[in-house]
Amino acid sequence: MTFSPELEAKFADLVTHYPEGRQRAALIPMLMFGQDEIGSVTQEMMDEFGKRLGLSTMQVDEVVGYYSMLHKKPMGKFHVQVCTNVACMLRGGAELYDHACHKLGLGHKQVSADGRISLEEVECMGACSWAPAIQVNYDFHHEVSTDQLDTILEGLQ
Repeated sequence: MTFSPELEAKFADLVTHYPEGRQRAALIPMLMFGQDEIGSVTQEMMDEFGKRLGLSTMQVDEVVGYYSMLHKKPMGKFHVQVCTNVACMLRGGAELYDHACHKLGLGHKQVSADGRISLEEVECMGACSWAPAIQVNYDFHHEVSTDQLDTILEGLQ
């Protein structure tokens, strides 16, 4: 599998940050960077990273299956995640997710017809003190109300 020269350089540098024999720890950032460039984590990508890091494809697939930020199918240009875990749920996260579903006309892990927006209900963002939380791509928003969510969604260009 071929990645851009910039990403290949990033991968080469990334594995140098881990002690000898521990380069497998580079897998998650490699998957995230690869997903950002390709649009999703493909079978070919999992095979490639397995070879590069001395892991079986099954080991790579297990990591992809565990982490909610890794996707085997393309998500939207703007991937909206709404936390509905306990702290967020108690402060309106479930209602916020329902509002997003209604506003966007999408359900869990669905992508708009134009590929612009996708929606996902997630378990935890580690932002319990600032619940309810949402994330759009890599941007976090805390203590989000439905009005704030509407503003955020309307601002996606």
